[in-house]
Amino acid sequence: MNICKEKLINWTSSKLLCSSKATVKRIKREQIALCVSILERLLQAVEPVHVARNLGADLQRGLTHPNDSVKILTLSQVGRIVENSDAVTEILNNAELLKQIVYCIGGDNLSVAKAAIKSLSRISLTQAGLEALFESNLLDDLKRVMKTNDIVRYRVYELIVEISSLSPESLTYCTTSGLVTQLLRELTGEDVLVRATCIEMVTSLAYTHHGRQYLAQEGVIDQISNIIVGAESDPFSSFYLPGFVKFFGNLAIMDSPQQICERYPVFMEKVFEMTESQDPTMIGVAVDTIGILGSNVEGKQVLQKTGTRFERLLMKIGYQAKNASTELKIRCLDAISSIFYIPPEQQTDDLLRMTESWFSSLSRDPLELFRGISNQPFPELHCAALKVFTVGIFFVFSGPSGMKLVQPVATLPCPGKYQCVALCY
Repeated sequence: MNICKEKLINWTSSKLLCSSKATVKRIKREQIALCVSILERLLQAVEPVHVARNLGADLQRGLTHPNDSVKILTLSQVGRIVENSDAVTEILNNAELLKQIVYCIGGDNLSVAKAAIKSLSRISLTQAGLEALFESNLLDDLKRVMKTNDIVRYRVYELIVEISSLSPESLTYCTTSGLVTQLLRELTGEDVLVRATCIEMVTSLAYTHHGRQYLAQEGVIDQISNIIVGAESDPFSSFYLPGFVKFFGNLAIMDSPQQICERYPVFMEKVFEMTESQDPTMIGVAVDTIGILGSNVEGKQVLQKTGTRFERLLMKIGYQAKNASTELKIRCLDAISSIFYIPPEQQTDDLLRMTESWFSSLSRDPLELFRGISNQPFPELHCAALKVFTVGIFFVFSGPSGMKLVQPVATLPCPGKYQCVALCY
């Protein structure tokens, strides 16, 4: 590296890092910001290996600096290092630096915590990284940080879920640490607010095949189903029920909608029940879930098996698309477009007839319903309605009044309008 450049980096970082603690009040905030800005530009031109080998002490001091912008700058350099296969070894051999990264998770600044989580997750991609995090004193530091407060505990859970999702081996390390078990214990505990937070993380773990296998083997999916069953008598179930239903919706579409709905019938029962709710949150989750289920052919067939019950549900979705808040209207339109879409290679006469009958269930006059929506002065509604027009074009334009409907669409500020209009010819 150029000698002048190296001297400038050393001088700037010394000015910046010497401003910590006792003297920070005497240094203007603008000066710290200027030093950070200079270092950001200079360090981008320095190889990550050089930063790791020659600026390790500066990185440690940066992570304990009272100014969060300095911590973020330092963590950005740590991020560069862990992305480099040659440089990451230097980090793994620096136990004190790793400890400081862990303790950044417990700070007040969310950006600092997120950057620390990202770096630790990236480190865990290697066997050496997993060993450094879970087979050393670093695990004790992680558990110590968890005790800071509830928010920090959930941040650590977020890190553990991210690492667990990387590979079956990573999941094994995390389960052996006891932290996954602790998360699942909180999920099935009595605190409804904790349940609501933990189910989001468990849903993230279920996005991976090995994660779903683990949850099934540990009986967690059955436990979640039982909690939904018991929610009937729980006056506080509205806090966690939406997340639990979303969990099963995602589980169904990632595995098999038919198998999940047959094994856990309470899931579908609860979705239909939620559409009858007066709570917009419950209705929105039910609508989203129906859209997820209906996004593939197997899910469409599962919905079809519910017969007239699904037809009545479609009428409710059509009603909400017309009368609900703008946000819920958009969710209804997104669900409708998802339900109606069939990939060209999977289209059959039976499937097309089935979805055409669904279209007529949305309203007594579906064309008038969408014409009314397309005339409302909200661009986001126009674009959501356009998605329905695009995937259901063979229904919308099957009658003589169809071309009248496309006229307002042609004036919308949505790039997809051209696709919609082209399909008419």
